[in-house]
Amino acid sequence: MRVCRAILGISCAALTAWAAGTAAQIPSAREVVKPQAFASADPAARGKPLEIAVVMKIRDGYHVNAREVTFDYLIPTDLKAEAPAGIRTGTVKYPKGTLHKFSFAKDQALNVYTDTVVLRLPVTVDPSAPLGEQHLALKLHYQACNDEVCLPPVTLPVDAVIHVSAGESHPSHPELFPKQ
Repeated sequence: MRVCRAILGISCAALTAWAAGTAAQIPSAREVVKPQAFASADPAARGKPLEIAVVMKIRDGYHVNAREVTFDYLIPTDLKAEAPAGIRTGTVKYPKGTLHKFSFAKDQALNVYTDTVVLRLPVTVDPSAPLGEQHLALKLHYQACNDEVCLPPVTLPVDAVIHVSAGESHPSHPELFPKQ
């Protein structure tokens, strides 16, 4: 305790309380983005294509780097899929980010995602796919930052459920998948 007072002129108790309050304000990187997966068809017919939308809800005051990063050293948002037998995945479609200026990068606007972002994964159900509920294991990798600090990069699991049918596909979640 003497060291704290001698060096800083404040008590260790006050310093500890300040540090605890500051740490409590910074969330875990896992808490900043809440991803959910939705299928464009329910059920999804064998032999038919569909799309999985991964909706990323980003906490107010935070951003994640877009897929197309402004600088090579930045960590892009990335979505990987592990498909079960009978399900084939295509290339993820990432939206464009928006350019924002931050105090830590005054000279250059950064390409980032904020608020709510939708990543799209094309999927094809093979004619021989097993019927019933199938799970597509997705891994969402990102680095969240606010205007002052970047949190460590994190990878979150996201479960996408596809109900495979021998009959017809039925459109699902029209708010995410408008008719084309």
